[in-house]
Amino acid sequence: MASQGLNTVAGRIQRPVPLREAVYEAILDLITTRALSPGHHLVETELAQTLGVSRQPVREAMQRLSNEGWVDLRPGYGAFVHTPTESEADQLLAVRALLETESARLAAANASPEQVGHLRDLVAAGRAATELADTDAVVQANADFHRTVTEASGNRVLAELAAQVDRRVRWYYAPVARIRGAASWDEHAGLVDVIEAGDADQALRLMSEHTERTRRTYHERVDGDGS
Repeated sequence: MASQGLNTVAGRIQRPVPLREAVYEAILDLITTRALSPGHHLVETELAQTLGVSRQPVREAMQRLSNEGWVDLRPGYGAFVHTPTESEADQLLAVRALLETESARLAAANASPEQVGHLRDLVAAGRAATELADTDAVVQANADFHRTVTEASGNRVLAELAAQVDRRVRWYYAPVARIRGAASWDEHAGLVDVIEAGDADQALRLMSEHTERTRRTYHERVDGDGS
């Protein structure tokens, strides 16, 4: 029987999309939103039933997810959602900090009034989602906010690099979204103010402090869980 988490989150695959890719995207979405949590045992028949496909595309997706580090294949035991180590978290969040502090610095010099307005709208959306305790919406708004800052930098290579780590950052951010709460959106709002003012040094400083608080919160949560 498919688990409740699968049934409530995953929809059946739409056929117009290449099936192999669609199954991969569906399973990855379940992982990054933590509907399938780290350490969860992945059963091919269960996933195939939930997604409305045969086991073959599920098996292919699992192999690809294993190659990319999302899934651990354990001979004799099966497939499990990867459980990140603290070292892995530090490496990813350090890369994120480098990309996003530079993005903020450049955004202060290059952001258009429309982009600043969009950032303010995202802050409002994030605050509303936080008040409703809608973690999925908070994570999405946070990702959209940081992506918009990167786009506002005007550096396409930087934006492409940030996009490559976006999903993994969401995966790490999901467990701390509720803990960070309104404070995170206060930090976002302050960042928008200095971007609008064109203060590159302040934008870099605020983004650096913001990403460091998220990194610290992630590790405090992991330590608190005894992981």
